[in-house]
Amino acid sequence: MIYLYRVYQIVIMLPIMLVATIVTALMTIIGSMAGFSRWWGYYPEVLWSRMWCWLAFVKVSVTGRENIDRKTSYVFVCNHQGAYDIFSIYGYLGHNFKWMMKASLRKIPFVGLACERSGQIYVDKSSPSALRRTMQRAERQLSDGMSLVVFPEGARTPDGVMHNFRRGAYTLADEFSLAVVPVTIDGSYRVMNRFAKLPHWGEIKLTIHKPIATNAAGKHDLTTLIKTSREEIASALPEAERGN
Repeated sequence: MIYLYRVYQIVIMLPIMLVATIVTALMTIIGSMAGFSRWWGYYPEVLWSRMWCWLAFVKVSVTGRENIDRKTSYVFVCNHQGAYDIFSIYGYLGHNFKWMMKASLRKIPFVGLACERSGQIYVDKSSPSALRRTMQRAERQLSDGMSLVVFPEGARTPDGVMHNFRRGAYTLADEFSLAVVPVTIDGSYRVMNRFAKLPHWGEIKLTIHKPIATNAAGKHDLTTLIKTSREEIASALPEAERGN
C-alpha cells in the first residue's frame, strides 16, 4: 500500500501541486500588486493548502474556533511539528492572518516574492534598525481583524517533542496590546516531520484555545504569558510530546 501511495504522490500529487503552487503564487503577486493583498494574500492560499491535504489524504479537524472573533486581531502561537503545520493552519484556522517568517524564505522561487508582495512579515535581525523596520511592518498589518501566526519554537521539532518558546512573538503582542491565542497542532509530525521527503496519510488536529488578554494597561507579563500559552498548547498534546 505504501509503495502505491508513493508512486501516486510522485506521478500525480506532486506535479499537480507544483503547478498549483506556481499559479497560486502568480495570482497572489498580481492581486497584491493591484492593491488587494488582504484578499489575495489569504484566500487563494486557503484553497492551495487544502489541496495539499486532500491530495495527500490528510484529514484536518478543528476544535475551539468559537474562541476567536474574525474581526479581532490576535497573535496566534503554535507548536511546530512538521511541514504540514503550514497547510493545516492556512487551510483550516478560519481567520485572516500574516505569517512571521525567516528572511531566508524570501529566496524561494515564486513563493518568496508572493509572500513579500502579500505583506507576510519577514524578520530581519541583521541590525537594530532592520529589526525596527520589521516591527513597523508588523504594526501596519495588524489591524481590522488581521492577525499574525508565529511558531515560537523557531523551527520544526526534530524529535516530535515540543521545545522551548522564544520571546519574539510575545514581544510583538505586548508592543501592540494584542491578545495571544495558543493553537495546538497534533499529528503533523507523524504526517511529515522535518526529515521526511514525502508526507504520509493521517490526521491533524488543531485546537484553538481561548485568547490570553492583556492586563488593564494593555500589557502582558511576558514570562507568565510564555509559560501559560505553552501549557495551554501542551494540554492538547499526548503526554509524551509535551516536553519539559
